[in-house]
Amino acid sequence: MAVSGTYLSYQPVVLRGCGNISFGDNVSIGVINSPYFYNSYAYIEARTKKSYIKFGNNIHINNGFSIISEKSITIEDNTLIGFNCHIIDSAFHNLQIDKRKEIDLNPQDVIIEKNVFIGNNVTILKGITIGENSVIASGSVVTKSCPKNVIIAGVPANIIREL
Repeated sequence: MAVSGTYLSYQPVVLRGCGNISFGDNVSIGVINSPYFYNSYAYIEARTKKSYIKFGNNIHINNGFSIISEKSITIEDNTLIGFNCHIIDSAFHNLQIDKRKEIDLNPQDVIIEKNVFIGNNVTILKGITIGENSVIASGSVVTKSCPKNVIIAGVPANIIREL
């Protein structure tokens, strides 16, 4: 695993995998006022040699965060992420009944563009692009991409209004 850049941590952070993880300037993980809220750790895994996770600049992540990549996940500048959020770019297992112990052969990039605000308890699945300035409401499961300047909410998440 290759890690470049640094981050400020207010809770334990586990970095794993065989791929690359890069941190821009001013990336913080955990909340100084409540380091044990959602008592656990942040988990960041670039699982394969080809995996790449990139954090831009001025990213603030609350407690209980996990991100796992088999391909590529990019979080661009000025993004806020609430507690207990999960971002993945793979299903990790084949979905066919007789092949479920096999790996997902089709991981897909995840891109979170600039100035995105992700609420608490959000899951973002593979192949998603979140457009810049958008807001993801708490509790949402993001199964499809969204354009810039919108609020999305729900399970599955849908556009509820423009900003």
